Amino acid sequence: MIRRQFFAFAAGAAALAVSAGHAFAAKASVYTGVVDGTGAAGYDVVAYQTQNDAVPGDATITATHDGITYRFASEDNRAAFSADPEKYLPRYGGYCAWAVSQGYTAHGDPEAWSVVDGALYLNYSKSVRSRWQQDTAGNISKGDANWPGVLE
Repeated sequence: MIRRQFFAFAAGAAALAVSAGHAFAAKASVYTGVVDGTGAAGYDVVAYQTQNDAVPGDATITATHDGITYRFASEDNRAAFSADPEKYLPRYGGYCAWAVSQGYTAHGDPEAWSVVDGALYLNYSKSVRSRWQQDTAGNISKGDANWPGVLE
């Protein structure tokens, strides 16, 4: 009987340890929570710079970079991305730039975006973007210092 109780206790403790480990596991380096496995919630990351607009991508025009699928509004945009993905990828993996500057992560909204010195930044919402833009350079500096440590 004692042996059975011990095994029940040990099994419960092991299950708790595994679930706690998942709760504290590092976050993914690219936020894909809106459309599973898809970066920037399916928006065309090239269009932010070439059209100065948030443009939803077409699910039939895609490219994969580091295991993440990106959608594009045109074949030209896909070709531009494929030639130089780092130029177009959102900074901080598409997580909210304000949150990263403050030392944590939150999802990035593709409609709450900014391009600064050729780099794309997403924020949680347009109101959070307004807060981030009050000190863009300072917040980028803090975000760069916090990234990727905030994923741990």
